[in-house]
Amino acid sequence: MTTLAVAVFLLVYLGMIFGGLPFLQLDRTGIALLGAIVLVASQVISVEDAYRSLHSPTLILLFSFMVISAQLRLGGFYPWVARWIASSNGSPPALLGAVVLAAAYLSAVFSNDVVCLAMAPVIIEICRARNLNPVPFLVGLACAANIGSAATLIGNPQNMLIGQTLNLSFGRYLLLTFIPIALSLIVTWCIIIVLKRRQGWVSGESAMTIPDDKRSEGPAPLDLWQTTKGLAVAIVLFIAFLYAPWPRELMALAGAGLLLCSRRLHSRHMLGLVDWQLLILFMGLFVVNHALQQTGLPTQVVEALASAGFNMRDPGPLFVTSFALSNIVSNVPAVMLLLPTTVGEHAGTLLALSSTLAGNLLIVGSIANIIVVNESAQKGITVGWRDHAALGVPVTFATLAINGAYLSLFA
Repeated sequence: MTTLAVAVFLLVYLGMIFGGLPFLQLDRTGIALLGAIVLVASQVISVEDAYRSLHSPTLILLFSFMVISAQLRLGGFYPWVARWIASSNGSPPALLGAVVLAAAYLSAVFSNDVVCLAMAPVIIEICRARNLNPVPFLVGLACAANIGSAATLIGNPQNMLIGQTLNLSFGRYLLLTFIPIALSLIVTWCIIIVLKRRQGWVSGESAMTIPDDKRSEGPAPLDLWQTTKGLAVAIVLFIAFLYAPWPRELMALAGAGLLLCSRRLHSRHMLGLVDWQLLILFMGLFVVNHALQQTGLPTQVVEALASAGFNMRDPGPLFVTSFALSNIVSNVPAVMLLLPTTVGEHAGTLLALSSTLAGNLLIVGSIANIIVVNESAQKGITVGWRDHAALGVPVTFATLAINGAYLSLFA
């Protein structure tokens, strides 16, 4: 049974690295689900244990904020924010600064993936209208969304998992991360401006090709009432997370249920925008990781590394390992692997920041990056790995240095 549990674990995480398995039409979600099915069907883990391995508070919180984000997407809120930014008619650096601030602020409250999905097409249209090269703005959008999402325990899936599993204080986490995240956004804006100033901001023909079938597409119009409902629920929840003693996942679920009670937006449309793939990925990885934990091998590995002088429970090794794993298997699987060795509020904060900020290094490090690249390709914009790495690598190391130094001094 131990051999099968280890074999399934290795195959699943190889799939996380490469995004699939040879000869099979499986993405990361399909691989995680298949791994869980194999473990349950072979009775390596019982159905009851598989069910208990699912961390329901995290899944409930994640689902609830997907519903809230769906409300705002159907209300046309995110494209309206991008159009409002464009209406300022400022210089390219000013426009970039507005994109960075808006993406970071929205991602701190809502999912960074949803923010990138909704804003990327509108930013492309803004750049085309001004004859600007969209690549630095798109990379800036992805980087800022990742950085901003690290500021709260609801900004991205891995932070939700860390916050719920370790029972971190929402207010204390926000108080600790606000300053380094704000500094990181300023540094990100400066890095992009300095590196892109050499090439200029004007677009080139090689950077963008407008497909005929995409020219007529436009962003959804703003529905003021639906947007107001979604924002009101989000604001109330944010305040409640700071001061109310009730479980965060239950308050969020109540807010999602309230939004589903609509006379105009059909629940089919709301639930159709829920990222069920991500929820299933979480479930599959919970089962696979739990089966490996039952073998006792992870504990033995951690103890062996500690005896060799690399203690995963110390801040330095945890920070380095989180950065490395997040760029090998992506940040959500990396956090699931490291959480059993993470003890205490300080370690949880460090894991949340390092795993999220590491996602800016390469395109594959974050789902937000992949979304921006895919949305750009559909609009005829090529954002290659070199384009992203040229900005993402310095942004990643600079922001990790800022946050690591700040935590070592003040945490």
